[in-house]
Amino acid sequence: MAPSFKFICLFALILAIAMGLRTSEAAGPCGKPSPDEEALKLAPCATAAQDTKAPVSDSCCAQVRSIGQNPSCLCAVMLSNTAKASGIKPEIAITIPKRCNIANRPVGYKCGAYTLP
Repeated sequence: MAPSFKFICLFALILAIAMGLRTSEAAGPCGKPSPDEEALKLAPCATAAQDTKAPVSDSCCAQVRSIGQNPSCLCAVMLSNTAKASGIKPEIAITIPKRCNIANRPVGYKCGAYTLP
């Protein structure tokens, strides 16, 4: 009975490790949702992300505040294919947290070739 108990414990350990690896591979900078999925939430920011003089709406600021709690996610969203396809200019998009007066924004965070002001 002892060998089968050891086998079961070893099998359970291997299974737990495999599931952990699978979960970590599936999660990206934004967790389970992809940056492209998260980028859709920034639709209210479309105009503000194309023109520094455009006003930033309250709904845009709320979404940026939410996504910006994870700077690597916010960066991935701003550089995502969805953002690029919608005409967002990363050099302007990175100014939105400052334009929203988000006090705890990640000032100086490197986002690709850009640095958050």
